[in-house]
Amino acid sequence: MTKKRCSEASQVAAFFAGAVIAAGLTLLLSPKTGRQVRDDLGEMTDEAVGKLKKCAREAKFKLSPKTRPDAYYYEGGDCWI
Repeated sequence: MTKKRCSEASQVAAFFAGAVIAAGLTLLLSPKTGRQVRDDLGEMTDEAVGKLKKCAREAKFKLSPKTRPDAYYYEGGDCWI
């Protein structure tokens, strides 16, 4: 059982190492300037945080004990980033 746990940990570490290497190569080989990349990343981050906050508010409302089951309509897929 310890052997499996060790291999799972090494798989997770390898995944994150690969993600870091890929992110670094992407930034180095990007045709945009550093300022443009930072601006784009900032805009994407702000947009993602806004969507997460909206989803959290909706989840809090839907899980509230005061909320009636028919008080909302779920279309599906509205919380995907």
